[in-house]
Amino acid sequence: MLHTVNKSPFSNGALESCLRFLAADDVILLLEDGVNAAVSGTTKADLIEQALANHEVYAIAADCKARSLNKLIDGVKLVDYDQFVAL
Repeated sequence: MLHTVNKSPFSNGALESCLRFLAADDVILLLEDGVNAAVSGTTKADLIEQALANHEVYAIAADCKARSLNKLIDGVKLVDYDQFVAL
């Protein structure tokens, strides 16, 4: 199952809620303000790092670029909208 997170992890509990309901083989897609969760060195980075141990984590490249995010957590894969649809 694909789980999408589009709210900032710093102002909303959507990321934590998503992580609680992950099952085996589920995938996480960060988009819109949710891509802020993919930034290395933040207070929420450990949540994504833990998720990466068992799940694929993707972030929309255009949303990262729009927010000038370039220091992403190792293992987070950037995708475009066509790749998002394929997930």
